[in-house]
Amino acid sequence: MSSPVIEVHDLWFSFNGNPVLKDVNLTIHPRDFLAVIGPNGGGKTTLLKLMLGLLEPDRGTVRVFNHSPREAAGSIGYVPQEIGINKGFPISVRDVVLMGRMRGGGGWRRFSRPDKIAARQALERVEMWEYRKRRIGELSGGQRQRVFMARALVGEPKILFLDEPTASVDQKGQTDFYALLKELNENVTVVVVSHDLMVLSSYIKSVACVSQQVFFHDAPEITKDMLEMAYHCPVELIAHGVPHRVLPKHSGE
Repeated sequence: MSSPVIEVHDLWFSFNGNPVLKDVNLTIHPRDFLAVIGPNGGGKTTLLKLMLGLLEPDRGTVRVFNHSPREAAGSIGYVPQEIGINKGFPISVRDVVLMGRMRGGGGWRRFSRPDKIAARQALERVEMWEYRKRRIGELSGGQRQRVFMARALVGEPKILFLDEPTASVDQKGQTDFYALLKELNENVTVVVVSHDLMVLSSYIKSVACVSQQVFFHDAPEITKDMLEMAYHCPVELIAHGVPHRVLPKHSGE
């Protein structure tokens, strides 16, 4: 088996003295398509940020290609949750993507011909090249997420992290977006935080339920035991590509 691309060992993290993640162990292998699911406040986005190097653990280690996340930053692409866009801000789609070529916090610079070629290739890959001169604020939610995907891809990452990438996208846009991820997954490891379990079920290869601890299943399904440990309310689960409903008992019932 190939060497892991990400190894999380004995990881603990707290915020203002409140535990968010505890005793987390997780191994992700090349070209995995991992869905990170769990209740709100369970630590999904925090785990993602720890693997990205945006947060530091209180205890334990995170290794990406056997380096710290910051040292491996050149191999990582990141599509965050969509934030509010100032629709009047005069930045074009192509300039947004070119920002993905800025490394090391060196500030604005003149982009080279290879940068511009890479930006075109990334936009063509997500079928957004024809919109290159549009302002980012003029696009639909699904189109913006494709542009943010191109920005993540322009650096030619080996791992792609996505945090609720389709939260503001309609059903067709979600399906198209995950179909694109499936295509990219032929060469890129994908880790996506999402609640879109019914859409994801056709594409993922493994699942991590996060509720302070992490319960990993190396298949596109979730076991009843994992759900009972991670959730305290009815949820949809994935089993061999087919959504099923699990109703764990509530306290006091």
